[in-house]
Amino acid sequence: MPLFRKTSHLLLSISASLLILSSCGNKQQQASAAAGGPPPVQAYPAFKIEQQDATLSNEYPATLQGQQNIEIRPKIDGYIEKIYIDEGAVVKKGQLLFRISAPQYQQSVNNAQAAISSAEADVSAAQLQVNKVKPLVEKDIISHYDLESAQYTLQARRAALAQAKANLATARTNLGYTAITSPVNGVAGNIPHKLGSLVSSTTTEPLTTISNIGKVYAYFSMNEKQLLDFSRTFEGSTLAAKLNKLPAVSLILSDGSNYPEKGKVETVSGLINTETGSASFRATFPNPVGLIRSGGSAKVSIPQNLKSTILVPQKSTYELQGKRFVYVVDAAGKVKSTEINVMSTTAGQNFVVTSGLKAGDTVILEGTSTLQDGTQVKAEVQPADKVYQDVK
Repeated sequence: MPLFRKTSHLLLSISASLLILSSCGNKQQQASAAAGGPPPVQAYPAFKIEQQDATLSNEYPATLQGQQNIEIRPKIDGYIEKIYIDEGAVVKKGQLLFRISAPQYQQSVNNAQAAISSAEADVSAAQLQVNKVKPLVEKDIISHYDLESAQYTLQARRAALAQAKANLATARTNLGYTAITSPVNGVAGNIPHKLGSLVSSTTTEPLTTISNIGKVYAYFSMNEKQLLDFSRTFEGSTLAAKLNKLPAVSLILSDGSNYPEKGKVETVSGLINTETGSASFRATFPNPVGLIRSGGSAKVSIPQNLKSTILVPQKSTYELQGKRFVYVVDAAGKVKSTEINVMSTTAGQNFVVTSGLKAGDTVILEGTSTLQDGTQVKAEVQPADKVYQDVK
């Protein structure tokens, strides 16, 4: 028999065998389905709920302000004669910043000094008159009235001298305003007015602003839900007592780096802002090297140590109509959709569960989108180090 005919017979025999096997398999599946046999059970990764300790880092956007931001303004009218600092300069209390040219105030000092000299001469003349009249009155050569008149004149001249001295003090004070010094230690801001600019006490822009940044205030807010979580988490009967027991807080700078100094939350507003629905907090940080400048932005990180809490990975949950659910596997291996309540702050990629689960529950880890209540599953429990990989 030719080779190609043998090959054809062999192929036909194999095809026939496959058709017979397929027919038998289909009949067995149809028989199994007709007999009501269960579909194959699918395996899902799962984990056991265990109470554990965790540290949360609650981060809040913050604006930074110096301990003092003092606007430097002239108290008199005049031209800027000299500028002794540059923008961004570190200045000390009492350091000379600006000098204003106002010759009229020097002239006022000169006039006041001349007035004092004149008043002193008048006092001396009046005193001589009293000294002259007094013995004549004692000898009854002239009337007592002349002595009283001389004494009143002396009193008036002394009052005029006192007024002249007061005028000199005022003139010297005004002259002192031509030299403007720093009231605090700090850093100078922008200097909008240059040499020769005419300035006065009513000028809109200040000569500069001195920021005292020895300490820096970080202002941040909590919304109403966060404030409730804060009140429930930290111990204390009052908000002030809770602040006293609050641990040191950290500052995350705008470039993502951690500020080396720790701070403390010191104050909180007593009212919730009706427009923003939030309460304002203030944390204070030391700034020994002046790294932080007023007007910057950062994040305040408040650590929160939780004892014996329940954590659930975010990927194990799903949200429906504003509520969060997980699938819990019962003793029979069937899943049940279970609502959970969680804190607004997360522990890494995990939710902190406040109610809905208990220790020992088996929860589906992932793949929940393909499940529905009553589905039979094979729960493959994963070790905790694979479930909670980013918990501190």
